[in-house]
This record gives sequence, C-alpha cells and structure tokens, in this order.
Amino acid sequence: MIRVHGLTKTYGAFTAVDDVSFEARPGRVTGFLGPNGAGKTTTMRVMVGLTTATSGEVTIGGHHYRDIPNPGRHVGVLLDASAQHAGRTGREILSIGAETMGLPASRVDEMLALVSLDEREAKRRLRNYSLGMKQRLGIAHALLGDPSVLILDEPANGLDPAGIRWMRGLLKGYADRGGTVLLSSHLLNEVEMIADEMVLIGRGRIVAQGTKESLLAGADHQSTHVTSLDNELLAKVLAERGHAVAGAGQGLRVEAPPVEIGRAAAEHAVVLTDLRAAEGGLEDLFLSLTSDTQRDVLEGSPS
Repeated sequence: MIRVHGLTKTYGAFTAVDDVSFEARPGRVTGFLGPNGAGKTTTMRVMVGLTTATSGEVTIGGHHYRDIPNPGRHVGVLLDASAQHAGRTGREILSIGAETMGLPASRVDEMLALVSLDEREAKRRLRNYSLGMKQRLGIAHALLGDPSVLILDEPANGLDPAGIRWMRGLLKGYADRGGTVLLSSHLLNEVEMIADEMVLIGRGRIVAQGTKESLLAGADHQSTHVTSLDNELLAKVLAERGHAVAGAGQGLRVEAPPVEIGRAAAEHAVVLTDLRAAEGGLEDLFLSLTSDTQRDVLEGSPS
C-alpha cells in the first residue's frame, strides 16, 4: 500500500504540492490525474526519494522508500523512460538492473518477452529507441524485481493504440494478482478504462478522489445515453419525471444516472437496447474541477 499524508513541497515561494493525502491499495489500480504541472510528478518523486518533502510523508508498505532494502524488489518505478544511459542497449540496461537486484540473468529474457521487445531490438542502443520502445523498456525495468508496488508516471506516452491496450491488460492483470498500481496521467480517458480508484489533482491540491461511480454520483448532474424500442414514449416518461432529455443519434441523452432511466423504462415496459454513461461525463467533471489550472480555455467556456 502507498500512503500519502499531508504532503507539501515548496520551492521558495512556489508550492508545487499542497497538503496532499491519499492511498493506493493492493489489488487496485489508482489513477493519479491532473493537468500538466498539477504536481503529479513531484508527488511521485517524493515517494521514491528523489525529492525531499517540505512537510508530510509518504510510506510504501509502512516504510519510507529510503528504508526499504533492495527497493527494486519491492517497488517498481517508471518516472522517465529516457532516464537511462543512451549508449547502452536495452538488454544491457536490464542486465545491470538484474545484477544490482541480485536476480538471475534469465529474468532479463522474461521481461524482454513480456514487453514484446525482440532480440534485435534488445541489442539496439537506447538513443535509437522510439519513445514507445523506451516506455516498454521502462516498464520491463519496473517489473524486473517482481515488486508488489508499481509507480508509473505517464507510462502510455509514445505507445500506439495497440501498445496502450497491451499496457492496460498488463497493469490490470498485475493488480488482479494483488499488486498495488499508482498510474499518473494528464489523459483522463486513458486511465478511466483501467483505474479502480481516481485521485484528481490541480495546482498541487487534491480536488476529488474516489471510484468513477462515486465521483459521478457527487457531480451536479450525470448524463446518460439511452436507446430503446420506443424512444418517444421513454422521452415523455423521463421528461415528466423532471429529467432533461435531448435526441442523440439514434437514442437520447438524458441528464440523469442510468439507474433512474432503467427504473423508468421498466415501470413502463420500454425495452432498452443501450444504456451507458454519456461520453464526457467524467471528463466534464474533471475539467470543471481543474478549470483554473487548464492552459487552454474551450470555446464557450468562461474565461
């Protein structure tokens, strides 16, 4: 388990992280989300001893990172996929890591196979790797010691769609086996598909945390897309109950949670063919909570 308590980091008059507290638990993928510059990387650097906290603390399995013997066997870290010697090959980088951690050389082959880097690519020097290959190598290095905790900063950067899907499956399987995963990103949709818990940060402060369902339940409204065999009747029923309804493609967009729509449809024997949270529900919440930290203002939004 990762426990962050009252963490603050200042640089002179600038506060990068401001009284941040949250937990990442075993068997769960925790998404650490926020705009660029929100404080995600600073928080993670404090976790692994690369930056000293001004106040507060972070513990991993009840210990400070600096007190963990042979930490690579317990905590896998990927903060910067390019932070390796550019003149070394991928195999050399993993071999040095394995030797440092006291692992057999066979572990290097296992990790190269796991992240789909073939022998030709493994012999290529890091300076000649694409960003996606660097990310795969970084994930291999993080997993090298078979740790119980993974701390990954923007691991999907540079991965193509197939690579992103592969990474999701890898990390979800890791958590399903009891591992703790903390995954940072500024891309909500990327993390939404895998995270069990979400922690949203803006300007160094936590603005919301919880499951996707609990975050949406706490929002001012929730939009749902629904399609039925009688959209006209369903729209009438929902409107009578005070829900805003609008046409959306072959279905309806309703300002109500799915359970309310399902209940109304069942009571009036309307057969549903599609019922899901409308796209943008969590994204809209995320943008509203971090609106003062966004670099770009969308057209029609308040400046």
